[in-house]
Amino acid sequence: MLRLLGLLLVVWLVITVVGAVLEGLFWLMVVGGLLFLATAAYGWTRRGTHV
Repeated sequence: MLRLLGLLLVVWLVITVVGAVLEGLFWLMVVGGLLFLATAAYGWTRRGTHV
């Protein structure tokens, strides 16, 4: 589960950077940033549980 969260964080970070670099894709940066924050928050809340 931790690997999946880590992979998702990397994917969202890449999407955010691509959105920031490519002009006209500001929406991609916003979506990537929101997904990154949501995944990080989910991982933060689940870090103490053993599933």
